[in-house]
Amino acid sequence: VCSSDLFLDSAAPRYHQMRDLPARDGTSKLSPHLAFGEISPREIWHAVASLGPGAATEKFLTELGWREFAYNLLFHHDDLAERNVRPEFDAFPWRREDERTEAWRRGRTGYPIVDAGLRELWTTGWMHNRVRMIATSFLTKDLLVDWRTGERWFWDTLVDADVANNAMGWQWVSGSGADAAPFFRIFNPVLQGERFDPDGDYVRRWVPELAHLPPETIHRPWTAAKALPPDLYPPRVVDHAAARDRALRAFRLLK
Repeated sequence: VCSSDLFLDSAAPRYHQMRDLPARDGTSKLSPHLAFGEISPREIWHAVASLGPGAATEKFLTELGWREFAYNLLFHHDDLAERNVRPEFDAFPWRREDERTEAWRRGRTGYPIVDAGLRELWTTGWMHNRVRMIATSFLTKDLLVDWRTGERWFWDTLVDADVANNAMGWQWVSGSGADAAPFFRIFNPVLQGERFDPDGDYVRRWVPELAHLPPETIHRPWTAAKALPPDLYPPRVVDHAAARDRALRAFRLLK
Protein backbone atom coordinates (compact mmCIF):
# COMPACT_ATOMS: atom_id res chain seq x y z
CA VAL A 1 0.00 0.00 0.00
CA CYS A 2 1.49 3.34 -0.98
CA SER A 3 1.79 6.30 1.39
CA SER A 4 -0.99 8.24 -0.36
CA ASP A 5 -3.46 5.37 0.12
CA LEU A 6 -2.53 5.06 3.79
CA PHE A 7 -3.04 8.77 4.27
CA LEU A 8 -6.41 8.78 2.51
CA ASP A 9 -7.62 5.83 4.57
CA SER A 10 -6.46 6.97 7.99
CA ALA A 11 -5.16 10.51 8.57
CA ALA A 12 -6.84 12.57 5.84
CA PRO A 13 -10.33 12.76 7.43
CA ARG A 14 -8.81 14.20 10.62
CA TYR A 15 -6.00 16.19 9.04
CA HIS A 16 -7.19 19.60 10.28
CA GLN A 17 -7.34 18.28 13.86
CA MET A 18 -4.16 16.20 13.93
CA ARG A 19 -1.64 17.93 11.67
CA ASP A 20 -0.06 20.03 14.43
CA LEU A 21 0.42 17.21 16.96
CA PRO A 22 3.91 15.73 16.51
CA ALA A 23 3.24 12.71 18.73
CA ARG A 24 0.36 11.62 16.51
CA ASP A 25 0.45 10.21 12.99
CA GLY A 26 -1.61 13.04 11.54
CA THR A 27 0.32 14.25 8.50
CA SER A 28 0.53 12.75 5.03
CA LYS A 29 4.28 11.94 5.04
CA LEU A 30 4.14 12.51 1.30
CA SER A 31 6.79 15.24 1.21
CA PRO A 32 9.74 12.91 0.43
CA HIS A 33 7.78 11.35 -2.44
CA LEU A 34 6.92 14.79 -3.77
CA ALA A 35 10.54 15.91 -3.44
CA PHE A 36 11.80 12.93 -5.45
CA GLY A 37 9.05 13.19 -8.07
CA GLU A 38 7.51 9.82 -7.17
CA ILE A 39 4.06 11.38 -7.01
CA SER A 40 2.77 14.64 -8.45
CA PRO A 41 0.94 17.40 -6.58
CA ARG A 42 -1.87 17.14 -9.15
CA GLU A 43 -2.40 13.46 -8.33
CA ILE A 44 -2.49 14.21 -4.62
CA TRP A 45 -4.84 17.15 -5.14
CA HIS A 46 -7.41 15.09 -7.04
CA ALA A 47 -7.17 12.14 -4.66
CA VAL A 48 -7.81 14.30 -1.60
CA ALA A 49 -10.47 16.39 -3.32
CA SER A 50 -12.33 13.16 -4.12
CA LEU A 51 -12.98 12.77 -0.38
CA GLY A 52 -15.50 15.57 -0.70
CA PRO A 53 -15.76 18.98 0.93
CA GLY A 54 -14.95 19.46 4.58
CA ALA A 55 -12.54 21.13 6.99
CA ALA A 56 -9.89 18.41 6.63
CA THR A 57 -9.96 18.44 2.83
CA GLU A 58 -9.85 22.21 2.64
CA LYS A 59 -6.97 22.49 5.07
CA PHE A 60 -4.87 19.89 3.27
CA LEU A 61 -5.46 21.43 -0.16
CA THR A 62 -4.50 24.82 1.27
CA GLU A 63 -1.19 23.38 2.48
CA LEU A 64 -0.60 21.78 -0.91
CA GLY A 65 -1.26 25.19 -2.46
CA TRP A 66 1.44 26.70 -0.23
CA ARG A 67 3.87 24.13 -1.65
CA GLU A 68 3.10 25.29 -5.16
CA PHE A 69 3.37 28.93 -4.10
CA ALA A 70 6.95 28.17 -3.06
CA TYR A 71 7.75 27.10 -6.62
CA ASN A 72 6.17 30.25 -8.00
CA LEU A 73 8.35 32.22 -5.62
CA LEU A 74 11.46 30.31 -6.70
CA PHE A 75 10.63 31.03 -10.34
CA HIS A 76 10.77 34.75 -9.63
CA HIS A 77 13.68 34.52 -7.15
CA ASP A 78 16.10 31.88 -8.35
CA ASP A 79 18.43 32.79 -5.46
CA LEU A 80 15.71 32.14 -2.88
CA ALA A 81 18.03 30.02 -0.72
CA GLU A 82 20.72 32.69 -0.69
CA ARG A 83 19.15 36.16 -0.71
CA ASN A 84 16.49 37.85 1.40
CA VAL A 85 13.30 38.45 -0.54
CA ARG A 86 12.81 41.58 1.57
CA PRO A 87 16.05 43.55 0.95
CA GLU A 88 15.81 45.48 4.24
CA PHE A 89 16.85 42.25 5.98
CA ASP A 90 20.25 42.55 4.29
CA ALA A 91 21.11 44.91 7.15
CA PHE A 92 19.78 42.68 9.92
CA PRO A 93 22.37 42.15 12.71
CA TRP A 94 22.58 38.37 12.62
CA ARG A 95 25.00 36.87 15.12
CA ARG A 96 27.89 34.62 14.22
CA GLU A 97 27.59 30.90 14.67
CA ASP A 98 28.94 29.66 17.98
CA GLU A 99 28.56 26.69 20.34
CA ARG A 100 24.87 27.46 20.75
CA THR A 101 24.35 26.96 17.02
CA GLU A 102 25.95 23.53 17.30
CA ALA A 103 23.78 22.80 20.34
CA TRP A 104 20.77 23.58 18.14
CA ARG A 105 21.98 21.23 15.40
CA ARG A 106 22.50 18.39 17.87
CA GLY A 107 19.32 18.87 19.89
CA ARG A 108 21.07 20.12 23.02
CA THR A 109 19.48 23.55 23.53
CA GLY A 110 17.77 22.77 26.83
CA TYR A 111 14.33 23.32 25.29
CA PRO A 112 12.74 19.87 24.93
CA ILE A 113 10.45 20.47 21.94
CA VAL A 114 13.31 22.03 19.96
CA ASP A 115 15.71 19.26 20.92
CA ALA A 116 13.19 16.54 20.12
CA GLY A 117 12.73 17.95 16.62
CA LEU A 118 16.44 18.23 15.85
CA ARG A 119 17.05 14.71 17.15
CA GLU A 120 14.17 13.35 15.09
CA LEU A 121 15.73 15.05 12.08
CA TRP A 122 19.21 13.66 12.74
CA THR A 123 17.88 10.15 13.34
CA THR A 124 15.26 9.84 10.61
CA GLY A 125 15.84 12.62 8.07
CA TRP A 126 12.39 14.02 8.77
CA MET A 127 10.88 16.51 11.22
CA HIS A 128 7.25 17.24 11.97
CA ASN A 129 6.12 20.49 10.32
CA ARG A 130 4.95 22.21 13.51
CA VAL A 131 8.29 21.43 15.13
CA ARG A 132 10.15 22.70 12.05
CA MET A 133 8.57 26.11 12.64
CA ILE A 134 9.45 26.05 16.34
CA ALA A 135 13.05 25.02 15.62
CA THR A 136 13.37 27.63 12.86
CA SER A 137 12.07 30.39 15.09
CA PHE A 138 14.44 29.35 17.87
CA LEU A 139 17.52 29.55 15.65
CA THR A 140 16.66 32.81 13.91
CA LYS A 141 15.03 34.69 16.78
CA ASP A 142 16.15 33.22 20.10
CA LEU A 143 19.73 32.78 18.86
CA LEU A 144 19.62 35.46 16.12
CA VAL A 145 21.49 33.19 13.71
CA ASP A 146 21.08 33.88 9.99
CA TRP A 147 18.27 31.82 8.47
CA ARG A 148 20.65 30.59 5.75
CA THR A 149 22.57 28.61 8.38
CA GLY A 150 19.44 26.67 9.27
CA GLU A 151 18.35 26.36 5.66
CA ARG A 152 21.64 24.68 4.81
CA TRP A 153 21.33 22.29 7.77
CA PHE A 154 17.84 21.25 6.74
CA TRP A 155 19.03 20.89 3.13
CA ASP A 156 21.78 18.53 4.29
CA THR A 157 19.64 16.44 6.65
CA LEU A 158 16.03 16.35 5.43
CA VAL A 159 15.01 13.42 3.27
CA ASP A 160 12.31 15.68 1.81
CA ALA A 161 14.69 18.61 1.22
CA ASP A 162 13.13 20.76 -1.47
CA VAL A 163 14.88 23.84 -2.80
CA ALA A 164 11.70 25.91 -3.04
CA ASN A 165 9.88 24.91 0.13
CA ASN A 166 12.94 24.71 2.34
CA ALA A 167 14.07 28.23 1.47
CA MET A 168 10.57 29.68 1.56
CA GLY A 169 9.91 28.13 4.97
CA TRP A 170 13.04 29.55 6.50
CA GLN A 171 12.42 33.00 5.05
CA TRP A 172 8.76 32.88 6.10
CA VAL A 173 9.57 32.21 9.76
CA SER A 174 12.55 34.57 9.90
CA GLY A 175 10.46 37.41 8.46
CA SER A 176 12.62 38.05 5.40
CA GLY A 177 10.45 36.35 2.80
CA ALA A 178 7.47 37.09 0.61
CA ASP A 179 4.22 37.08 2.56
CA ALA A 180 6.37 36.30 5.58
CA ALA A 181 5.28 35.93 9.18
CA PRO A 182 5.84 39.22 11.00
CA PHE A 183 9.23 39.27 12.68
CA PHE A 184 7.58 39.84 16.06
CA ARG A 185 5.91 36.43 15.74
CA ILE A 186 8.39 34.60 17.94
CA PHE A 187 7.48 31.07 18.96
CA ASN A 188 7.72 30.38 22.68
CA PRO A 189 9.22 26.86 22.73
CA VAL A 190 7.73 26.04 26.13
CA LEU A 191 4.18 27.13 25.31
CA GLN A 192 4.37 25.51 21.89
CA GLY A 193 5.42 22.24 23.49
CA GLU A 194 2.68 22.39 26.08
CA ARG A 195 0.05 23.18 23.47
CA PHE A 196 0.97 20.71 20.75
CA ASP A 197 2.60 17.93 22.81
CA PRO A 198 0.54 18.28 26.00
CA ASP A 199 1.33 14.83 27.39
CA GLY A 200 5.00 15.04 26.39
CA ASP A 201 4.89 11.87 24.29
CA TYR A 202 6.87 13.37 21.42
CA VAL A 203 9.55 14.66 23.76
CA ARG A 204 9.72 11.33 25.60
CA ARG A 205 10.35 9.53 22.33
CA TRP A 206 13.20 11.73 21.15
CA VAL A 207 14.61 13.03 24.43
CA PRO A 208 14.43 9.86 26.53
CA GLU A 209 16.46 11.35 29.37
CA LEU A 210 13.35 13.38 30.19
CA ALA A 211 10.93 10.47 29.95
CA HIS A 212 10.48 10.28 33.72
CA LEU A 213 9.15 13.85 33.97
CA PRO A 214 5.39 14.44 34.27
CA PRO A 215 3.52 16.47 31.63
CA GLU A 216 3.51 19.60 33.78
CA THR A 217 7.32 19.86 33.81
CA ILE A 218 8.53 17.93 30.76
CA HIS A 219 8.56 21.08 28.59
CA ARG A 220 10.27 23.11 31.32
CA PRO A 221 12.65 20.61 32.95
CA TRP A 222 14.53 23.36 34.81
CA THR A 223 11.47 23.61 37.08
CA ALA A 224 11.52 19.92 38.06
CA ALA A 225 11.69 19.22 41.77
CA LYS A 226 14.98 17.40 41.31
CA ALA A 227 17.44 19.24 39.10
CA LEU A 228 18.79 17.30 36.13
CA PRO A 229 22.57 16.95 36.01
CA PRO A 230 23.95 18.87 33.01
CA ASP A 231 25.69 15.77 31.68
CA LEU A 232 22.25 14.14 31.42
CA TYR A 233 20.36 17.06 29.88
CA PRO A 234 21.86 20.49 29.17
CA PRO A 235 20.74 23.75 30.74
CA ARG A 236 19.04 26.26 28.44
CA VAL A 237 21.45 27.92 26.02
CA VAL A 238 19.42 31.13 26.29
CA ASP A 239 16.55 32.50 28.35
CA HIS A 240 13.61 32.76 25.95
CA ALA A 241 12.12 35.93 27.45
CA ALA A 242 15.43 37.78 27.29
CA ALA A 243 16.14 36.43 23.79
CA ARG A 244 12.73 37.58 22.59
CA ASP A 245 13.37 41.11 23.86
CA ARG A 246 16.78 41.14 22.17
CA ALA A 247 15.28 40.02 18.86
CA LEU A 248 12.60 42.69 18.98
CA ARG A 249 15.19 45.38 19.72
CA ALA A 250 17.23 44.23 16.70
CA PHE A 251 14.15 44.37 14.50
CA ARG A 252 13.26 47.88 15.67
CA LEU A 253 16.77 49.04 14.78
CA LEU A 254 16.34 47.53 11.33
CA LYS A 255 13.12 49.47 10.79
